[in-house]
Amino acid sequence: MYRTDPGLREPPAPAVTAASPHPPSLSEIHRSVRVPGAGGWLRRLLAFIGPGYMVAVGYMDPGNWATAIAGGSAFGYTLLSIALLSSLMAMLLQAICTRIGIATGQDLAQLCRERFPRRAAIPLWLMAETAICATDLAEVIGTAIALQLLFGLPLLEGVLLTVLDTVLILWLQHKGMRWLEAFVIGLIALIAACFIGQVALADPVWSEVLRGYLPSASIVTDNTQLYLALGILGATVMPHNLYLHTAIVQSRDTGHDVASKKEAIRFASLDSTVALAIALLINSAILITAAAAFHVRGQTEVAEIGQAHALLAPLLGAAAPTLFAVALLACGLNSTVTATIAGQVVMEGFLRIRLPPALRRLVTRAIAIVPAVVVTWLYGESGTAQLLVLSQVVLSLQLPFAVIPLMMFASDRKQLGALATPRWQVVLGWASAVLILVLNVLLLREFF
Repeated sequence: MYRTDPGLREPPAPAVTAASPHPPSLSEIHRSVRVPGAGGWLRRLLAFIGPGYMVAVGYMDPGNWATAIAGGSAFGYTLLSIALLSSLMAMLLQAICTRIGIATGQDLAQLCRERFPRRAAIPLWLMAETAICATDLAEVIGTAIALQLLFGLPLLEGVLLTVLDTVLILWLQHKGMRWLEAFVIGLIALIAACFIGQVALADPVWSEVLRGYLPSASIVTDNTQLYLALGILGATVMPHNLYLHTAIVQSRDTGHDVASKKEAIRFASLDSTVALAIALLINSAILITAAAAFHVRGQTEVAEIGQAHALLAPLLGAAAPTLFAVALLACGLNSTVTATIAGQVVMEGFLRIRLPPALRRLVTRAIAIVPAVVVTWLYGESGTAQLLVLSQVVLSLQLPFAVIPLMMFASDRKQLGALATPRWQVVLGWASAVLILVLNVLLLREFF
């Protein structure tokens, strides 16, 4: 049965029992959001809206901006088909994440520790931590660039100021899961509004935009297009989001019976699918803006965020650069929230180390800030641009180490029982894993 106690806001961490030998990750928000047992399906659906949007911010982070701007300026709308393919893969994998988290009551990190031998679990933990640090590095650089564009703050000072993000995250998490979700959804709405304005100013030819969503043979035959396509596809389905979603989907206080869990899986999957569809529209808008503002006007070598910002004013008007910078800052802040929470999930799940939230966030941010500070100090803006691209390469290479374990658990019909993953999701999920592996091999070949 659903809990409907109106006085329940944030229950204490679950006790350690024989049936559950270890408390869940993120115990401060675990089962903290009530799901009403009475009322229509819409009222119950609304209780599940939120986690999908926290996951979706990873698909519009500053790292994605770099690949979308480079792809749009160089090849127009051609790579929109890759953005669409990436989002469809993400929707599938995140729907599987909701099933795993709700059906097992554990997140991906906990499952890896429990079901894999130590010699496999430790490398997976190291890979996950590397991916989170690479993600946080992109957020640090993106936020610092946004502060520079908006307020003229030197890049190095902006990098150092990103430490203050941890204070915001701690305050929001102390207020409760719903506050975190509201903050994230609010920033997504701001980002969407900024890009609606930019697309309107760019005034693209919509028939050409729609043709961009159709696959083109040139993506495979042209090495530069292929490289950018691999960057978009590999960096969009971020590994830390798989760990994150399996944990935060458990913030809903649902019933323990099969019927309640099936309903929770259905509503949570709908939440993530809609959120990722919105992320697709925002990613598309970044690429469309770059294509309409730069490619159509002969500016085909715009690859850096700062360069794109500088060119927008003479091409689209004075409002365009401001909208661009505000959206970038919102993306950086949003992605910081989810990346640091994912770091907490990974550490607690793999190591069963429960550091104070403030310490965990400061450790994650410090690891990301050190290389950003060093590169900014030595090489300036050009160095940070290269570091941003490198972080996306690292993310792409880490992705199979999260997707393959996820699909192994999703394919285990014996463990999932009545909540077993539908066969079509298993088939498409493994096909996605194979495609990611192949693309990584191609990416490595191009990189070296």
